[in-house]
Amino acid sequence: MTHPPSPAAAGRSALAALALCALLPALGTSIANVALPTLVQAFGSRFESVQWVVLAHLLASTTLVVSAGRLGDLLGRRRLLLASIALFGLGSGLAAAAPGLWSLVAARALQGAGAAGMMALGLALVAAAVPAQRSGQAMGLMATLSAFGTALGPALGGLLLAGLGWRALFLLQLPLALLALGLAVRFLPADGPARTAERFDALGALLLALTLAAYALALTQGAAWGLRGPLLGLAALGLALFVWAQRRVAAPLVNLAQLRAPRLRAQLLATALVAVVLMTTLVLGPFHLVHSLGLDAAGLGLAMAVGPACVALVGWPAGRAVDRWGSAAVGRLGLLGMLLASTGLALAPLAWGLAGYLGPLVALTSSYALFQAATPSALLAGVAPMQRGLVSGLLNLARNLGLVSGAALMGAVFVQALPSGGLGRAGPAEVAAALRHSFVLASGLLLLALAVAWARLAPPRPPA
Repeated sequence: MTHPPSPAAAGRSALAALALCALLPALGTSIANVALPTLVQAFGSRFESVQWVVLAHLLASTTLVVSAGRLGDLLGRRRLLLASIALFGLGSGLAAAAPGLWSLVAARALQGAGAAGMMALGLALVAAAVPAQRSGQAMGLMATLSAFGTALGPALGGLLLAGLGWRALFLLQLPLALLALGLAVRFLPADGPARTAERFDALGALLLALTLAAYALALTQGAAWGLRGPLLGLAALGLALFVWAQRRVAAPLVNLAQLRAPRLRAQLLATALVAVVLMTTLVLGPFHLVHSLGLDAAGLGLAMAVGPACVALVGWPAGRAVDRWGSAAVGRLGLLGMLLASTGLALAPLAWGLAGYLGPLVALTSSYALFQAATPSALLAGVAPMQRGLVSGLLNLARNLGLVSGAALMGAVFVQALPSGGLGRAGPAEVAAALRHSFVLASGLLLLALAVAWARLAPPRPPA
């Protein structure tokens, strides 16, 4: 005779399922990057075509994350999370079995659609399932596993690629998705009745998806296609149409009045600005490590793993700090630490070598872990339960847009600071100087984020 698990054990298992929902989207994104050169050879395609294996996942997850959160609020978060995990697993299996490049791209888009629901609904369900006095620890765990997935992807992907081939990178994700699905089915509490009286705003969802797709494509492919201006114009037109449509429906996808709340706007702005700065280390860091400091491939891999490893190590203690001292104080401390570390990267001379880069990087990413643990706790604690899916989707959207914008903005600043002739003619000192220019801008963005946080992010009042 089997006995049902104790409430504490069931709660831990439910949290494990939600933690996997943070791990898998991050792992699914980062593990594919290392396979691109191999896929060029495997399919006999150009890099411009193969990079859609990464872009399809990015576009699907970015354009659908808000709609997934809203659908979860209407239909039931557990129901939609189970569907999202199943879709992610299906995409993983189809990617592993893909007979050609474009079938692989389609499978990755399915994965990205599933990842959108997992990201939005995982955070919302944590806020609902974990007692308020332990929400910081739970959010810290989610941040830790997301960072761990980002760090694990390139290393694990390289090993699998060398030993088993590119299909193993996607096949690995299928049993992990099945584990998450099994835990979620068994341990997540059942949803209440669906809110069928409210209709889903399909037009708003379509307009928002097209707007976000145009913006993301403008920043990732616009220059190569010679269409950056037209795509940005299309994104601006789509945004105007989206706002117009939201004002004319009874149950909009995004309540624009809610976005006028100072606290929500401040959290979303700070999240986007922090993501821009984080992308500076991910995109520009490798150029500095290789061209300025002379690291080989193995050294580069180890150095690039330092940042995600710091987030993974600090995430859980950061969550405990949120529970003890409050999300506002810890979030501000995280932003202040990031500002000081970014300033250090902007000032560190090349003569300080690897230590002059990794020291501030450790401080930057550890402070980011503090901010990352505090932000969802602060935001979702002040939101009515029926809105948590939508707000969680908006938070993930702000982060994704910050990452996409950061890659384009900081890349442009870096290239502009290089001497004529570009990276190929730049010496170590010139590459290091270009990196410092980028971190001067990053420090300015963090100063703005800190000012916003100090002015707007007072401790929230729980909803009635």
